[in-house]
Amino acid sequence: MSSQLPTPTRSFRRKLLLFGGLLMFWPMLRFLFHKVPRKPRIIEVSGTFQNDTVLTKQDFLIFQEDEQLWALSRNCTHLGCRINYIEKENYLECPCHQSRFSIQGQVLRGPADKPLPRYPVESTESPSTYLVTIS
Repeated sequence: MSSQLPTPTRSFRRKLLLFGGLLMFWPMLRFLFHKVPRKPRIIEVSGTFQNDTVLTKQDFLIFQEDEQLWALSRNCTHLGCRINYIEKENYLECPCHQSRFSIQGQVLRGPADKPLPRYPVESTESPSTYLVTIS
């Protein structure tokens, strides 16, 4: 009785070589397409809240509710227009295409489909100074 082992086919050998080649180049591909994460910026902000609710700055809005502080970006997630706080109805609105956002940053009405970036805020020892961390 002679038992012969099956010989590998050409297509199997090609697939094996291709797989081995990809494994060899994987570290180089990861190196080439690696993105360095941005360092967070810490911004010191001074000001007082209007109606104990919102502090408006050039790039973000700081909200205070029940001793909790948070900041939202003022750039609309649709096309990047600067959003405004509508105090009477307590929401944020983009003047370009009327996207609306809650004060938590969630989309209430499109065309924007992503929520506003939210940044943590810390109060300092000074009563009207805050630290906003933008990552």
